[in-house]
Amino acid sequence: MAQQAGGQRPQPRPVPESLEARAYLQDYATLLDAVPFPSVVLDHRWDVVLSNTAFETLFRGVGPHPTAMPDDNFLRFVLFHPDAGTVLGEHESSWCLPMLAHFAAAVERDGHDQGIQSIRRDIAQDPIMEAAYRHGLPHWIRAVGERAFAHDGAVRPVLHPDPRWGATDCRVVDETPTTLRELGYTRLTLVLRETRPAPARSRGTRRSAAHLRVVPTAE
Repeated sequence: MAQQAGGQRPQPRPVPESLEARAYLQDYATLLDAVPFPSVVLDHRWDVVLSNTAFETLFRGVGPHPTAMPDDNFLRFVLFHPDAGTVLGEHESSWCLPMLAHFAAAVERDGHDQGIQSIRRDIAQDPIMEAAYRHGLPHWIRAVGERAFAHDGAVRPVLHPDPRWGATDCRVVDETPTTLRELGYTRLTLVLRETRPAPARSRGTRRSAAHLRVVPTAE
């Protein structure tokens, strides 16, 4: 289950060896915090390198978790945190499956990486996520095509704790400059839209042990 996934945190995330790179990240953090929308810099394992105040505000209501906090590793949060669905609307189809698709591509590309291997082990230990990864994901990718791997430009629902936003949508924008990309990082910004009525998703739900809808129930 979500609460059981990830018994031990992977090795501490590395920091750039170059003093120039570290100075760049310090200045970039200042820039990031000036952005009014949730924005985050991730490494290739989805470890959070930098995040701004708006990002922290979006997830301020989630409970503690040993390995899946949103400001620690965003992929683990989406997959394993029981409160993920209280912030990320339509959690399974709009967030979980796209992230699993990106993770599957990372396994093909960097399967030897210890951090990637650690996440794969935790997926295997979670029956719901393992079923989604092995059975639901291939079916979903066939249904949606290459869009499965596109974060940039995707419009996804969120449930913001600030009533000024409430139940709304965000457009995911990849704003990775060359220097960040050379460091192996990706910056994503969630551009929030004006609040609109959405009674069907006015309240998020914690992840339960129920069978994922995308995974066919065994006969």
